[in-house]
Order: sequence, then structure tokens, then C-alpha cells
Amino acid sequence: MKRIAVIGGGYTGLTAAYRLSQAGYTVTIYEKSEDFGGLTSGFEIQGQNLEKTYHHIFRTDKDIINLAKELGIGDKLLWLKSSMGILSDGQIWEFGTPKSLLKFKPLAFINRIRYGITLLYLAKSNNWKKFEKVPAYKWVEKWSGKQAMNVIWEPLLKGKFDRFYNRVSMAWLWARIHTRGNSQEKGGEKLGYFSGGFNTFTQKLIEELKKNGVNLINNADITYLSSNLNSDDDMVKLKIKRDGKESTEVFHKVIITIPSFSLARIIEGNVFGIEDYIKKLDSIDYIGAVVAIFTSDQELGKYYWNNINDTNIPFLAFINHTKLVDKSVYNNKNIYYIGSYVDHNHKYFEMKDEDIMKDWFNGVKKIFPEFTEEKIIDKKLFKFKYAQHIVDTDYAEKIPHHKTPLKGVYLANFSQIYPEDRGTNFAVREGNLIAKMLISEEKN
Repeated sequence: MKRIAVIGGGYTGLTAAYRLSQAGYTVTIYEKSEDFGGLTSGFEIQGQNLEKTYHHIFRTDKDIINLAKELGIGDKLLWLKSSMGILSDGQIWEFGTPKSLLKFKPLAFINRIRYGITLLYLAKSNNWKKFEKVPAYKWVEKWSGKQAMNVIWEPLLKGKFDRFYNRVSMAWLWARIHTRGNSQEKGGEKLGYFSGGFNTFTQKLIEELKKNGVNLINNADITYLSSNLNSDDDMVKLKIKRDGKESTEVFHKVIITIPSFSLARIIEGNVFGIEDYIKKLDSIDYIGAVVAIFTSDQELGKYYWNNINDTNIPFLAFINHTKLVDKSVYNNKNIYYIGSYVDHNHKYFEMKDEDIMKDWFNGVKKIFPEFTEEKIIDKKLFKFKYAQHIVDTDYAEKIPHHKTPLKGVYLANFSQIYPEDRGTNFAVREGNLIAKMLISEEKN
């Protein structure tokens, strides 16, 4: 049976490997880091596994929901009542429901109605193509009004995309609102979270991969990829660096699930005639994310998700994880995430973790005056330089095809998720898609 390599052990890579191993292929996964699961990989806190970045599932996330059921852990996916707040005019207001919108005083009453109608229109509209070439910044200002732009949209867009905020396509914002709007149900929004965290899903998937004979190799850096463009030889050569040693492996097919620019780095200069393709791989801009997590005896705020729409506060979101998952799971301690999206050149990527957290804890103090660092039990900080791709108004032309010009090499990563935003559900969807494509081509 043909040998297939999957580069990248996030949910796209793991799902593709699972489907290919089910079809009888010999599969090896190479993951550069210690852990599998990508951005859902976690660490232990208060006796439980917790993700390095905040995650949840919507009712509309059918791909990951169905895979969880297939793996026999559908009962581990809990549907928990969500809540949302927004910091504006110096206080946190309840937000996210029609009733709360009517009470949102930072907007004039007529503008609350206007904002609500805009959201309803986007949730019900299925024609996202008409939004592709329109900047989100201009569209929402036109239809929601300048006050809603200043109070809600501009702080969110700037917080999410930093200096790219006015280039983001309305198709991206449509997808965010459309997905969430159609996952609502009577009695309020419920979000999915696995008992034991997303590690429950990751480990079950890994367990099934091992049963199917998949070879999972971590701490493996792919330094070189070679494919014979003008030869009948379909084999793909990989150079792998692990534990300070470099080895060469040969495969019939290779699936790349790492960022597109990373593929460009391992093929650049090694092949001729695909210079335009390499430029396309490098044409997508990315922004980084910095996330802090802390455990405390203090209970801060009433809501699970808090949008921080105050530019004087140095982060975008404050998430009270234990307002979604009961704190009894974590020894009755409160779990908090603080998140910020920043450009690669931002000072946070050079600053010490302690200095960033000090800056952020000062921000938490401004939001919750009762907050005290003395009651923090555990704290960690994680940095991700390529956490979010920039979906601008020309993005459709930048998306690389799943089948690369390199013979036997396929690409499936979150930059191809469009117009939806990257996330666990769409990572699973991409894994299913690329495996199906490869299997179909092999049959033909």
C-alpha cells in the first residue's frame, strides 16, 4: 500500500490521517512541536487539561460534532449555557441577545434598532459572495451607522486585526455573524465543550490513529521537500530534522497542513517553474496572538465572554472559562483567559512573559477594581506568531488550491477556509476534504 506523509499534527492533519488510514493507506504524521492538536493543544491546570487558546463549538459545527459521534465520544460533548458582555463607557454591559441590545445605553435607542436589524440581515442572508470585495469597515459603518461603528465595530476590528483592520473583507465578518446567528436556540445560546477539554477529542482521535497503524512523530521539523515535476517518478522526498539529526524519507504522497508560507520555505530554490506559486503562498498576511491564562479564588464578572471595546485596555477579550464550564471541574477555582491579536512586530513578541502579564493585570484592575494579583494561583502565557490570516478584499485570488503544482503534494491549511474563519470544525472539514480528494484521485 502507498505511503503517505502528513506534515502538521493539528486537527486537519489528524483528520486526514484518520480517513486515509481507514482507507488502508500507510500514514506517517510529522509534528514540529511536542504536542498534537495544534491550537487546541493544552496543559494541566487544577488537575484538568486546558487549551492554550480558548475554544468552544457552535451548534452549526457539524463536521467536528459528527466526528466526535463517530469516535464514540458524542456523549462527552457538553452543551453549556453561554453569556456575553461588552466593556463600553467604563462598564460591562450584557450583550448578545435582543433584550440586552435594547438596554445597551452606549448606543442611542434608534441605533440599537439599526444595529439589531443589520445583524439579523447578515444572519439570514446566504449570499456572501456580494460581500467579498467590500471592506467590512465601510459596510458596517454604512448600514449600522457611525455611532455603532465607533462603539462596537471599530474597537473589535482593530482588536482582532491590528493595522489590517480596514482591509478585512465583509465576507469574513458575514461568516462570523452568520455562523453564530444560526446556532442560536430558544432559551439562549449554548456552546459545546468536551468533558475533559478538547484533549478528550484529540486523544481519542490519536488512539484511533494508532489502532489503524498510523505513525505519529513529534518534535520533527521538515527542512526540505523535493518532488520531480518533469519525471515519471511520483515519489516525494522529505528531509526531517529530529533530535539534532537529519534523515531522508520518501513517500508516494504528501499532505501539507502547516501554513502556506512554511511550504514556500521548504521548497523555495529547490524547484524551477513554480516561482508564481511560491509568491502566491507568500501573499497571505498573518497576525499573531498572545494569550494569558490564570487561576484565581476571585470571581470576576458575570459573563463567559467579554469583548473589551476600550482602547485604553491592552487586550481584546477577557474570558471567564468557569462561567461556561462549572468551576467544580477545576477544584472550585476560577479560570480566566486574556487574549490579544497583535502584529508580528509588536513589543509583546520581545517582552518577557511577566512584563506582559503585569501590563494586562493592570488592565484587569481597571475593569474589575476588586481584582488582586495576590489571589492568583497559577498563570501562564503563550505566544503564536501566525494565529490568524488576514481575509482582505482580494483574498479569494490568494487562496492556493489544495492540489499543488508539485507532483504528489497536497495543501490543506486554515488559509483555505473561506469565507468562514479558522476553527476546529473547519479544520476537521479540511481534513475530510483533502483525504477524500486524494483517495478519489488514487481510484481514478
